[in-house]
Amino acid sequence: MAVKYIDQLDIHNKKLLIRVDFNVPMDKDGNITDDTRIRCVLPTINYALQEKAGVILISHLGRPKGKRVSEFSLAKVAKRLSILLNKNVKFAPDCIGEETEKMVRDISSGDVILLENLRFHPEEEKNDEDFGKQLAELADIYINDAFATAHRSHASNSAVTHYIDRSGGGFLLKNEMDYFERAVTDPSRPFVAIFGGAKVKGKLNALTNIIK
Repeated sequence: MAVKYIDQLDIHNKKLLIRVDFNVPMDKDGNITDDTRIRCVLPTINYALQEKAGVILISHLGRPKGKRVSEFSLAKVAKRLSILLNKNVKFAPDCIGEETEKMVRDISSGDVILLENLRFHPEEEKNDEDFGKQLAELADIYINDAFATAHRSHASNSAVTHYIDRSGGGFLLKNEMDYFERAVTDPSRPFVAIFGGAKVKGKLNALTNIIK
């Protein structure tokens, strides 16, 4: 399936809903111990800002299981992102609802706003259509730049795309896809694949394809 990427779309002066993966590790005091996942999407965010887009970021953090859990708030991520971008990143106290909708309406070209943890709502992991629709209504274009979670049938990956006219991938997603395409179609030989993780069932299809 051909994927259009952010630099192949007309995003100038548009509002972009960008799905990122800010599921960063934190210590017991809530301090971010590794901001690699934030830094990885800076090229996508900076490109959008250069195009005078309004940037709306959505992510999950941890496993709050559909409930509002303070330790899984993305507020500290917004502060770290502000430092990395050298500009103020606004933070919405929720990812849907009237207050969030108003905050998003008020952003201008070149602004960045991070919405609160998607998984504070059980509808996210249930791929709820109405939840996806509410997310889609926040923006003109949807961009997925969360490679690590792009395979999940969650509302912020799947349902949201049913209610927005234009969508594509970010630069992180493109880099990962390009790497895997090269590794699978024309690898250096001998070719060794290392699979990690505890969930064997989810890797069976990939293992079968690699064996070929």
